[in-house]
Amino acid sequence: MIAVVDYGMGNLRSVAKALEKVGAEAVVTSDAAVIADSAGVVLPGVGAFADCMKNLDRSRLTRPILDFIATGRPFFGICLGLQLLFAESFEFGRHEGLGIVKGSVVRFSGGPFEGKDRLKIPHMGWNRVTWHTREAPFDAVSDDDYFYFVHSFYVVPENRDAAAGTTDYGGQFVSALRYKNVFATQFHPEKSQEKGLSILKSFAALVDQWDS
Repeated sequence: MIAVVDYGMGNLRSVAKALEKVGAEAVVTSDAAVIADSAGVVLPGVGAFADCMKNLDRSRLTRPILDFIATGRPFFGICLGLQLLFAESFEFGRHEGLGIVKGSVVRFSGGPFEGKDRLKIPHMGWNRVTWHTREAPFDAVSDDDYFYFVHSFYVVPENRDAAAGTTDYGGQFVSALRYKNVFATQFHPEKSQEKGLSILKSFAALVDQWDS
């Protein structure tokens, strides 16, 4: 079973329905015991980084998530669920994240995103991902595939080997992550039609391997 973490923020039902569509058993839950007993966990997220961290703490779900990841079982973060994995975010100040991945969450500004022709923020709509790994759960996608994004901040991991995929939006940013048993995407696979579902299907297969 795959637990979709409910901490009061995120498109939970659409994620659960997408997992069910690819044949996975999924449950939306805020119960730490259910998370601990699950073979896989998905952390969705929309909204502000600080609010999400507060909700996780308030729901007493921060420690269960960290404990789950420490077991080595498959974990998947989506959109803000990717950003929460990082040590810190600079969204409306500096805020600490879960600290699973060393690095920061920063806004689309400065560097390659600065100039007379500023990019529209948030980055919203369909864009390509250049894949740097063909390992599961990113084993059924290609560089020609488009995925659906909606975000104003992006992650900068200290370990560039953690970048499973990158996307060009005025410059390259990390749009998919693979770090040990932790996988995550800045785009929304549940909103990315067939190719997005292929990622969730491959993740579900990893979960089944663990559960077998």
